[in-house]
Amino acid sequence: MPKVVNLAKQHPMTPLAWVFAAALLLATMAGTAHAESLRCNGHFAQEGDSRISVLYKCGEPVLKDSYCAPVYHYQSIYPLPLPLATSIVPCQAVEEWLYDRGPGNLMATVRFQSGVVRSISYGRTPQ
Repeated sequence: MPKVVNLAKQHPMTPLAWVFAAALLLATMAGTAHAESLRCNGHFAQEGDSRISVLYKCGEPVLKDSYCAPVYHYQSIYPLPLPLATSIVPCQAVEEWLYDRGPGNLMATVRFQSGVVRSISYGRTPQ
């Protein structure tokens, strides 16, 4: 039968080691939560930028689309019923701009809500 060795008794972690391990864990978790950005002509378009700022940095997109996204009831996964959504709560205006970044690069879709960039996504085809 193999001998079981308790490493915790041989090498206990000091409080400083626990603090260091916790700080390292928090640093790696914080590094994974980042917003997307779009590099254009030496500039970066990112979340929070206005339409005019993205147009200045990246130029005209290949395609522009706008639609009215449904408004969801507070703390619900279901959209408001159509009569309420159209008469009481207006829909949320959304614009999507598509940028073709050239051969070897993925297409970028920039989504605007309330006139500012809310998300930037990449894909082989428009999202």
